[in-house]
Amino acid sequence: MDELKHLIDFILHIDQYLPQMIHDYGTLIYAILFLIIFSETGFVVTPFLPGDSLLFGVGMIAGNADNHLNFWVCLLMLCVAAVLGNTINYQIGRWIGPKVFSQNSRLFKMEYLERTQKFYTKYGGNTIILSRFIPIVRTFAPFVAGVGKMDYKKFLLYNLIGGCAWVILFLSAGYFFGGFEIVQKHFEFIALGIIVVSLLPVVFGFLGRKKEID
Repeated sequence: MDELKHLIDFILHIDQYLPQMIHDYGTLIYAILFLIIFSETGFVVTPFLPGDSLLFGVGMIAGNADNHLNFWVCLLMLCVAAVLGNTINYQIGRWIGPKVFSQNSRLFKMEYLERTQKFYTKYGGNTIILSRFIPIVRTFAPFVAGVGKMDYKKFLLYNLIGGCAWVILFLSAGYFFGGFEIVQKHFEFIALGIIVVSLLPVVFGFLGRKKEID
């Protein structure tokens, strides 16, 4: 429970934690940020790590010359982290998927795999790109794409587009808008707003499916 509280506090106050981390770790901060973004998209078990709010906060801090965080280095490095994370997640799904589903258990039925394959055949590209902007979903999308054996060349193209667009958008937003006093004074509300807006597609999708069932 304490760990969860610390994580939530970090997400809502990244603007306060990052400068201290830069002071404590120096240039190692780049490696730390790389690992967070890579892990958030690279492993199914780490969807709880900050993504959107972290990128916004990094852009905001990079816009402040006193914090010695280079915007362009962050942009290039985090684009690589995002794309590489999705690629690893895809390969994990591709490797584990057939073994898991071959057991035909209650949780991993073959019919689920077949549905996944059909879904990605029809919507694969858009799913990979759009999922980047939805917390939690972006962690599972590449894994499911790997399980469903989505064509790797197509996956890589959409992965590049989605990953780079995600990093550029939020990093740039933080860089250009982070200097406003209202953003600096109320960063926790900005971070919370980013999370809420990002989750809206999931909520609407759930309500839509519930309505169809009813």
